Parts: sequence; C-alpha cells; structure tokens
Amino acid sequence: MKIMDFLNKKAVIANLRSTDKEGVIKELVESLVKAAEIKNREEMMKAILAREALGSTGIGQGIGIPHAKSPNVKELVAAFGLSQKGVNFDSLDGEAVYIFFLLIAPEESAGPHLKALARISRMLKDKYFREQLKKSKDEREILRIIQEEDAKEALR
Repeated sequence: MKIMDFLNKKAVIANLRSTDKEGVIKELVESLVKAAEIKNREEMMKAILAREALGSTGIGQGIGIPHAKSPNVKELVAAFGLSQKGVNFDSLDGEAVYIFFLLIAPEESAGPHLKALARISRMLKDKYFREQLKKSKDEREILRIIQEEDAKEALR
C-alpha cells in the first residue's frame, strides 16, 4: 500500500497554524472539506475527538496520526500537516508533535484502515525520512518526499 493511494494532494499543509490538539485536527479536517473528500466537518471532528478520548494518537518521535471511521466516506482518505513549532498532542513520549497524518476510513473497512496506519507508522520510523519532512518548505516538497518513500517501499 502506498501513502499516495489515499493521501489527498490538496489536503497537505506545510505550515499548520494551530498550537493545540483540537486546532490541528480542525485544520486537517478543513483541508479535507476543501479538497471535497468529506462534507460533514462537525461529524468528522466529533468522531476524531472521540477516538482521541480513548487514547492519544500522538505515537511519539514527533508523530501524530489522528484517525476515525465515518459512514460519510466511501474510501480511505488522508490529510497531512506539518507544524513548524510543534504541538502538545498528549503524545505517548510527552514530546511535541510536528508531523501529522489524519486518516478517515469508511465504517466497514477495518483492513485498509489498519494497513494504512501500519504503513504510515513503518515509514515514519525512519529518522531520515522524518527529518526530511520536518525541513520541508512547502506542499510540493512534502509530496515529493512522500512519493520517493513510496517508491522505495515498492522496491522492498
């Protein structure tokens, strides 16, 4: 599975403005609304915040992967956001989060949702890849870095 199979190119933010968890999630959801991937922003916010209430999706090493399932999407979709300053995301390691992938999956699709979470987690374990993303200056550079990493994964 490639990240670019479900990451909406129009839902990539190189400089998140928000400084808190809910604000970041709102910005990422809004990017998917603008990209016409989701329609009901309130329902999405509620679903993602309900998932966060179960336990933070800040997995450590500066990474956050907020996610939820929704009856309002037909296929797995993702947004990406980069925070230059870092955000307190109640991360497992207590560190600030800089790199965000927001995933929305159809309610009945456990397989693709779990595969996408695993793929993102595996990719972000690579310190060099994380550092490249953090240094990105714009959306095009972020997409190029992710596409290059996808191509490497295809060769494995």
